[in-house]
Amino acid sequence: MNEIKPPARLADNITHFSRALRKAGVPVGPARVVDAIHAVEAAGFSSKPDFYHTLRACFVSRREHIAVFDQCFRMFWRDPQFLERMMAALMPELKAPPNREKQAAEQRASEALLDGAEKPPMPPSPEQEEDEIQFDASLSFSGTEKLAARDFEQMTTAEMRAAEAMIAKLRLPVQPLPTRRMARSVRGDRADWRGAMRAAMRPGGAPTLPVKRRTLAWPSLVAICDISGSMSGYSRLLLHFLHAAMQREGDGWSKVHAFTIGTRLTNISRALKRRDPDEALEAAGGEALDWEGGTRLGPALAEFNRDWSRRVLGRGATVLLITDGLDRAEPELLRAEARRLRLSSRKLIWLNPLLRWDQFSPKAQGVRALLSEVDSFRAAHNIDSLAALADALTRPEDRGSRDRYRRDLAALEREEESGSYDPNYKNRWWEDRTRWGME
Repeated sequence: MNEIKPPARLADNITHFSRALRKAGVPVGPARVVDAIHAVEAAGFSSKPDFYHTLRACFVSRREHIAVFDQCFRMFWRDPQFLERMMAALMPELKAPPNREKQAAEQRASEALLDGAEKPPMPPSPEQEEDEIQFDASLSFSGTEKLAARDFEQMTTAEMRAAEAMIAKLRLPVQPLPTRRMARSVRGDRADWRGAMRAAMRPGGAPTLPVKRRTLAWPSLVAICDISGSMSGYSRLLLHFLHAAMQREGDGWSKVHAFTIGTRLTNISRALKRRDPDEALEAAGGEALDWEGGTRLGPALAEFNRDWSRRVLGRGATVLLITDGLDRAEPELLRAEARRLRLSSRKLIWLNPLLRWDQFSPKAQGVRALLSEVDSFRAAHNIDSLAALADALTRPEDRGSRDRYRRDLAALEREEESGSYDPNYKNRWWEDRTRWGME
C-alpha cells in the first residue's frame, strides 16, 4: 500500500504556521516542524480536531503556550485566504468590528501572522517623506534607544508591544541581607562554642574549635501600583514590569507581591504569576474592579498596613509605591499611613510618572505627604527610568530626586508663610496660569 503524503501546499502552510508561533512567543525549532509534517502524514488530514491535536502535540510543550497556540490555530486555519482577508481589513475604507475586546494572546497571534506579509501600497504623504529625510540625516540614535526614551503615554500600539518585549528583559537586582542566625562555616569569624562542646562529647571526638558566621537571606519585593484615571497611560506597561519581576521570583527576590490601588486595594499577585503576560494582565483586570477610577491613597494604604503588612513585609522587604500622588483624601491620613509603611519596610521607593516634567513642583497635598516619608523618589515614565531603578536597587544609599524636591518643598512652605503664595493653586499646581505666562 502506498504511503499517503500531504500535499506540498499543506507542508508550506505548516511551516508558515510554525513561524507565526515562533514570532508570537512559542519556541518552535526546525526539528519540531519536521516532526509536525511527519505526524500529519501519519495521522492524516481528514478531521480538524485530529489535525489540531497533532500540531499541538508537536509544537506545544508548556501550559502557558496553549493560549497562544489556540489563537494562532483558530485564525490561521479557519480560512485558506486568511492573510488576504486580514490585509484587506487594513484598507482605509474598512473598519474593525466595534465593541469587540481581544482575548488573551490574540493580539500577539494576529501580529505574528501578519508579520512579513506585504501590505497594500500606500502613496507616501509629504509629512512622511519629510520625516524619512530627517531620520536619515540624524543617524544619532537607534530605534531601540528612541523607544527606551519615549514616554509611555505617547507610544503607539506597535511601540507599546515593542516596549513590553523590552520590559520583559529588564531585571531587578537584589543583594542578600545578613541575618541574626549563625551557621557553621569553614571561614567563619566567630567561635562556635556550642558546636565544640557537642563534638567533644561524642565518643572518640577530637578537641576542635569550629567557627560560624551570619547567614544571608534574600529580601522580598512588594509593589503597590496606582491604576486610577490619572495613571491610565502608564498602568499597563508598569504592570508588565511587575509581571516580569514576578516571573523571576526566587532568582534573587525570595517573594514578589503586587497590589493595585485606586478606590480600593486589590492583591493581584496570584494573577501575575501566570506565564503569559496577556493572560496575566487579563486576570489582574478581572480582579481589580476600579481601573481608571478615582484615587483614595490614604484609605488604601491604611487597608494594606492593617491587613497585609505583617504577611508580606517580612525579611527586609523593599516596597515600590507607583503613583502620581494626586490624592483626594485627607493628607494627614496619607502621611501617617506612608510613615507606617516606611517603618515596616526596609526601604520605601516612590515611582512617580510626573517627574518626566522638568517643571514638576511638589504643590499637591498628596505629593507633599508622600515626599516627607519616602526613602527614595524616582521617575517611572519610560524604559530608561525603569532601567535606572534597576541600577539604583544595587545602591542602598540611593535617594533619587527626593532631596531636591524636599528643598523645593521647604522653599514653597516659606513662601506660603510669608504670604507671597496663592493658596488657590496649592492642590492644583498643573492649572497655575502664571507658570505659563498667562494672566
